[in-house]
Amino acid sequence: MTGADQGPPTPLSGEEEAFLRAFGRALLIVPRALDADLLREQHMSLNEYTALMLLSESPGLRLRMSDLAAACSLSISGMTRIVSRLQAQGLVRREQCPGDRRGWYAALTDSGLARLGAAWPTHVASVRRHMMDHLAEVDLPTVTAALRRFASDALNSSDVAPVDAPRVPYDP
Repeated sequence: MTGADQGPPTPLSGEEEAFLRAFGRALLIVPRALDADLLREQHMSLNEYTALMLLSESPGLRLRMSDLAAACSLSISGMTRIVSRLQAQGLVRREQCPGDRRGWYAALTDSGLARLGAAWPTHVASVRRHMMDHLAEVDLPTVTAALRRFASDALNSSDVAPVDAPRVPYDP
């Protein structure tokens, strides 16, 4: 059901509008800043770092390509490009899924785990500088719970596509 089906929406208060704008700006700028720091200091993109991190946290240090793509909010083709770059560096290998001839795993290599460990200090310092240092007065558990609800509600919506999927033009 859309807002139009429920009657006119309640206008945002000044505080709500200010939050929305600041949140939207942060969603655009902070990932770019984290990416820039990793690229400058580690020659690794934030997407590559995130893929290695997720693989390092997975049972057997591997994930199906489709699951890795979903966890990174990328399309399968976008994740395939990232895994291909990581594979060319010896950081990841592809393994065919047993019993599913069309399915593939991305598996973290020992070199990939070591590379993640080498990049971790840069990433943590960047996260602290661009995010955590600005949140000293914020109740992090409450904000974390709200952000999880945002993501959960959005993921349950049929309108959400991976971040690198083609966009449908706005047509009111």
